Amino acid sequence: MTEDRAFLRHTLATLAYRGGKATRGADTGFATFLVSPSSRTPIQVLTHIGDLLDWGLRIAQGQPQWTEAIPGSWDYEVQRFHKALQALDAHIARDEPLGASAEQIFQGPIADALTHVGQIAMLRRVAGDPIKGENYFRAEIVDGRVGPDQVPAKTEFN
Repeated sequence: MTEDRAFLRHTLATLAYRGGKATRGADTGFATFLVSPSSRTPIQVLTHIGDLLDWGLRIAQGQPQWTEAIPGSWDYEVQRFHKALQALDAHIARDEPLGASAEQIFQGPIADALTHVGQIAMLRRVAGDPIKGENYFRAEIVDGRVGPDQVPAKTEFN
């Protein structure tokens, strides 16, 4: 596996770890929390992340069409997030050529998804349901571990 593919897989594992933490254990009403009339709700942000990851897979396959899903339940969108990560990770792990450069795949859908995971974490705090901060440098993030089951944080703080 090339270094750029290995790096992409690590960014996906990082996204799974951080996204899992931001979405896990959210209060029941959090999905529809609205900061302002012009902002997205957390469920809309999470659905958009799923759309980005689906797009990332299509880019990697050489078919970069964009589609937008209609938001499902919070639990459904969390599952969709991890399934989309798994599909993209599996494709990147293959030996077949990518439909775009690793840099383009990172700078488009993956970087955007990381930004939106940060928005969900911020919205949790604003909604009064914050996640604990963490020293992510110490987190046990492993290439290929992109499902919902992540290793617990090593160093969290308030």
